[in-house]
Amino acid sequence: MLNKVMLMGRLTADPVVRYTASNLPVASFSLAVGRNYVKKDSSQRETDFIDIVCWRSTAEFVGKYFVKGAQVVVCGSLQTRTWQDKEGKNRKTVEVVADEVYFADSKRDNSRQDTREAAPANNPAPAYQSDETDEFFELSNDGDLPF
Repeated sequence: MLNKVMLMGRLTADPVVRYTASNLPVASFSLAVGRNYVKKDSSQRETDFIDIVCWRSTAEFVGKYFVKGAQVVVCGSLQTRTWQDKEGKNRKTVEVVADEVYFADSKRDNSRQDTREAAPANNPAPAYQSDETDEFFELSNDGDLPF
């Protein structure tokens, strides 16, 4: 079985980070993704609004560095879940569970963006892939790199 989703779009609002009862961070946001075609009777592309959820260190990363309007790439899997609303009716939601989230804006676009925590212009925050480590570290260029 294969369940892989890759999307590029813009955040419709700042990501919301919450914590579960066991203190696990979870971030949710919506991504506006343009379609690849234009209808014959219109000159504008249609846009889909996709719900995205990410967990743990990826959630903290998204909550810290991403803001409304930022262009991002999301890689993950499609998930459906059912739940009951306040009136007791069964509901179904389709969302992407993000494993990887990357910046997709150019440096010029990033400099115009109003960020919550500004990263230095010459060293922007790196794209982050979910794994067991929660630390970033800087590599020094001493000229003896093996590649």
